[in-house]
Amino acid sequence: MKSIVILGDGMSDRPQVQLGGRTPLQATPTPHMDVVARRGRLGTFATIPQGMPLGSAVANLSVFGYDPRRTFQGRGVLEAASLGVELNPGDVAMRVNLLALNEGGTIRNHHAGHISSEESAPLIETLQAKLGGVENHPERPVTFHMGISYRHVLVFRGGWASAAFSSAPPHDHVGESVADLMWTANSSEPEAVAAQERLRELFAQSRALLAEHPVNVARRARGVDEAMVIWPWSPGGKPSMNTLDELFGISGAVISAVDLVRGLGRLAGCEVIQVEGATGLWDTNYEGKVAAALDALQEKDFVYLHLEATDEASHAQDLDLKMKCIEYLDGRVVGPVLAGLRERGIEAVVSILPDHPTFVSDLGKHGDDPVPVCIWDPRCPADEQTTYDEVACAAGGLGNLAGNEFIRMALGR
Repeated sequence: MKSIVILGDGMSDRPQVQLGGRTPLQATPTPHMDVVARRGRLGTFATIPQGMPLGSAVANLSVFGYDPRRTFQGRGVLEAASLGVELNPGDVAMRVNLLALNEGGTIRNHHAGHISSEESAPLIETLQAKLGGVENHPERPVTFHMGISYRHVLVFRGGWASAAFSSAPPHDHVGESVADLMWTANSSEPEAVAAQERLRELFAQSRALLAEHPVNVARRARGVDEAMVIWPWSPGGKPSMNTLDELFGISGAVISAVDLVRGLGRLAGCEVIQVEGATGLWDTNYEGKVAAALDALQEKDFVYLHLEATDEASHAQDLDLKMKCIEYLDGRVVGPVLAGLRERGIEAVVSILPDHPTFVSDLGKHGDDPVPVCIWDPRCPADEQTTYDEVACAAGGLGNLAGNEFIRMALGR
């Protein structure tokens, strides 16, 4: 039995006043997800253990069946794995955003106006040339690594401890002052203080370097947000993880525009499939992703099809766009996947869920509420629910899933 997991990042939410007390998922017509709901079983899944960082790194580890309390080493290491960046003992990888700031030093947005990869590439090259490598800082060298759009990786090379300092996810602090969010040593130990000071130094140096970079000069002339400064966060070292083949004896593929999810796929031993035009936004290549997923299922046991757009719409606090992205996920992904499985004669367990909720009316922040889960295994009887949404899933026959219960059911185990 094959298996496909369709994940709408940040898709679940809380009731909205503008929607008469319904969630965006309840208020958006989703006929294809509802078909899966009527044929399958529904439940909820707590993807973020209490006290752990909110967001996709922890949540996607849970969806894959890993225990984040054992395997989570920070978002940066997953994104480094996606980029093929090798980490040595003592290295610490961090996700690094390009930010747009307001005049008063508050965060305008966490994505520099969704800067393109073509524009961000020369910025990262400049940062590496001027700030990276032993030649620029023999005692505390760093390296910058190009990712996608505003999402990149910074590696501290040797002699650092990821637990030495705290860092703030910028998407959770839009509108707040960067001066109040600066990296802070977790102790008075010299190592911790040195890490704090090095990060603050890099912040200031990057701001000066990027201010008059030709890319930003051109963006300023066009009246769009500039990539004004770097913001490193979520530090960690290389994790130790078993592959899905070692755990379940299966082959897998991951399809995503997000480096974090691609990196997790690589560490899980999956093939990472690149799809042209996959952006991680509402304008992503939905049809290309579906075609790649169906082709992969011809060869693989398991496909993880990740869509980021609902999360980005939530961070932008754009309710209409979030609902549009849910509509696209239903009509341009779930429907074509079901039709493609039928046409190709592929029998598969079909699962739908978000990794975590993202609250469109609460400053676009991530949450740790259990997420709604739908699993259609043709060999199992359906429960009594007929729609896919937070309320229906809370009343579903699967109950409240935990640990690796979701992935085992999604794999038909």
